[in-house]
Amino acid sequence: MMQTRELKEEKAIVLDFLPNGYPFDTRPMHKKTPIVQALGKEHFILLELVPKKDVFLQPYEEVYMGEGKRDKIHHIIGRINASKLTQTAQSELDVIIIDLVNKQESRFVEFFNKAEPINTRRHQLELLPGVGKKHMLEILEKRNEKPFESYDDIKERIKLIPDPRKLVAKRILIEIREEDKYKLFLS
Repeated sequence: MMQTRELKEEKAIVLDFLPNGYPFDTRPMHKKTPIVQALGKEHFILLELVPKKDVFLQPYEEVYMGEGKRDKIHHIIGRINASKLTQTAQSELDVIIIDLVNKQESRFVEFFNKAEPINTRRHQLELLPGVGKKHMLEILEKRNEKPFESYDDIKERIKLIPDPRKLVAKRILIEIREEDKYKLFLS
């Protein structure tokens, strides 16, 4: 079933730039299109973009691709599957996700404060790698006393929990690679 409103990314982070298009593209050189593989900053959507003529992009560079005038991106081809990412894009993905998770701390701390049960047997918190029933119950107990304020606050108040930043980043990667049917951070 299709959503009525498609999520749109305004900005993306470059994972890889292929100035001569994909190596497996068998068309003559003059017909190949430069390709950018990128990750949306807000919804973590993997995208394939076409840069404007004579624009050269670097990994980690932020590009605007929303409505209106775009400086570096000509058009958006569309979403791509994680399996279609180049080796470079795959290796940059982990680093960029950790960076985005650090920069969007309040968004993800809010998740720890608001996460709910999925059904009678499973809680959203348990979808985070490394969080089982014990950690989940402790998180629920501590957030009822006082909402969490930061990643450090979570780490301090929950005994033996792995680094909350890494938990969130690992979960985002699981969702990007479509390794689980549940979606916490991707839409």
